[in-house]
Amino acid sequence: MAALTTLTPCQATCLHFNIRISHYHTQNQNVLINLTKNIHKAKSFLLCSYRPNPSLAFSSLSTQSTSISPSTHFSTSGSGSSWLQDNTMNHDASSGSGSREGPIYSVFPSKPAQVSSVQDLYDFICSGPLLDKVGQTAEKVAENIDKWLFYGSKLCRLFQLNELYLTIPEKARFYHYYIPVFLWCEDQISEHRSQFKEGEEIPPLVIGFSAPQGCGKTTLVFALDYLFRIIGRKSATLSIDDFYLTAEGQAKLREENPGNALLELRGNAGSHDLPFSVETLTALSKLTKEGMKMKLPRYDKSAYRGKGDRADPSTWPEVEGPLTVILYEGWMLGFKPLPTEVVKDVDPQLETVNKNLEAYYDAWDKFIKAWIVIKIQDPSCVYRWRLQAEIAMREAGKPGMSDEEVRDFVSRYLPAYKAYLPTLYSEGPNGSDPKHLLLIEIDEGRNPILFE
Repeated sequence: MAALTTLTPCQATCLHFNIRISHYHTQNQNVLINLTKNIHKAKSFLLCSYRPNPSLAFSSLSTQSTSISPSTHFSTSGSGSSWLQDNTMNHDASSGSGSREGPIYSVFPSKPAQVSSVQDLYDFICSGPLLDKVGQTAEKVAENIDKWLFYGSKLCRLFQLNELYLTIPEKARFYHYYIPVFLWCEDQISEHRSQFKEGEEIPPLVIGFSAPQGCGKTTLVFALDYLFRIIGRKSATLSIDDFYLTAEGQAKLREENPGNALLELRGNAGSHDLPFSVETLTALSKLTKEGMKMKLPRYDKSAYRGKGDRADPSTWPEVEGPLTVILYEGWMLGFKPLPTEVVKDVDPQLETVNKNLEAYYDAWDKFIKAWIVIKIQDPSCVYRWRLQAEIAMREAGKPGMSDEEVRDFVSRYLPAYKAYLPTLYSEGPNGSDPKHLLLIEIDEGRNPILFE
C-alpha cells in the first residue's frame, strides 16, 4: 500500500476503497452499499476537519489547553492520561487468574499502525469486543461511519494525538472502548427521555460507573463528558471521592473505630458524608431549566500528604442546566451488604464496614438508572495502578504518598474488593436493571478483553 505520509486522509481513503471494494462486495453486499453511501460524507468531514500538524506531541491530559477541555471533574490524585504515560497498554496482560472457557486475548496488539483509510478503520471498529454489547452491528457502523470519524477526531484533539499516526493501542482505546461506551450512553439517554411527555421537565439521567481504583474510569468519564459537550449535551461529573468526610471528619471516624485499619483512612463505607451526597445528587437532578446553576463539590487527595481533605468551595466547578446526564463514578458504587459471617471470613474488620454499607443504597445507588461496571480479573493489580497514579502526581510536582504508603493504603481496600466484587459481577449493582447494565471486562493493562 502507498505510504500514507504523502497522502491526505481523503486521498488515502479513495485509493484504498477502490483497491478493496470487490473484497467487501463478496463479503457483505448490504454493508458495502451502506458504507459506499456514507463514505462520501466521511470524506467531506475529513476535508473540513483535518489540519495536519506533524509536530503534535503525545502528552498527558494535564498539559491539555484549557480552551479545549470541558469543565469537568478530574481527580487531583493520579490525574492525567495514564494509558498514554504508561507503556502497559502495549503489552498483552490478559493472562489472569481463574478458570474460563477458551483462551482470553487482549484486543490491543503492540505494533504501531497508521489510520490508513476509512475502510481499514471500519474493519478495525467491527473487530472491537464491545460492539455487540453496546447494540452496534456492522450495518450500523457503516451507516454512521461519519459519526465514528467525528468522535475519533475530537478525542484525538482532546488527548493531543495526531490522528494520522495513532498506534493500535490508541486506536483501540478510542474505537473499541470510549466511542462504543459513548454510543451506549446515548442510547440510554434516548430511552430515558422517551419516558416523558412533551413539555414535561426531564431530569438528567444518572449513569453510574463502578470500577476499581486506577483502572481508568476517571479518564473514561472525562472523555465521555467531553463528547457529550461536543454534541451539545450538558453534563455533570461526580465521583464518590467528592463525598469523603473532611479531614476533621476522618479524624473523628478513626477515634470512633480504634484499631480498625479499614476505617483509619478514607475509602471504605463509613468514610463518606452521605447526607451531603444525597443533598448534592438531589439538587443536580433538579437542574432542568436554563439559567439554573450549582457548584459541584471536589476532593483534594493530595492534602495532608495524601490523606486528603475536601477542596475549598471556591475551587469547585459550576454547572448550568438543563442537564442531560450525570456521570457518577466510584470504586465501590453498587456494592451490596453481605451476611456478617461472609465478610468476617474475609476480614473481621469488615463487619463494621458491612454495617455501614446498608445506608449507601439510599444515599447513592437509588439515584443511578444506568450502570457501567468495569470488571477486573485480579484485585491485586489495583496496587500497581495506584502506584502509577501516585508517581505521576509526584512527577507533576504535587505531594503524594510514598511507595510504602501506597501499599499500606491499598491494603485497606483489598478486603472490600475480595468480599463484594464477586456479587457485583454476578448479580449486578445494588438495585440495577440488567437492561440498563453494561459489563466491561479489562485485563491488567486496562484493555477490554476479547473472548473466543
